[in-house]
Amino acid sequence: MTKWEYVTVPVLVHATKQILDNWGADGWELVQIVPGMNAENLVAYLKRPIEEPGSGSQG
Repeated sequence: MTKWEYVTVPVLVHATKQILDNWGADGWELVQIVPGMNAENLVAYLKRPIEEPGSGSQG
């Protein structure tokens, strides 16, 4: 069974792609994005699988 970790991230409207690309490069997948407290901000909910000890690839 896959176990997940989650994070919420404030996202500036004018830099949405750059911010999400940075988190995506670290293995985070966007689940949902919702309006923030003002018109300039959004809040992104992201998840990524937790690596179990011994489950990493061997090379």
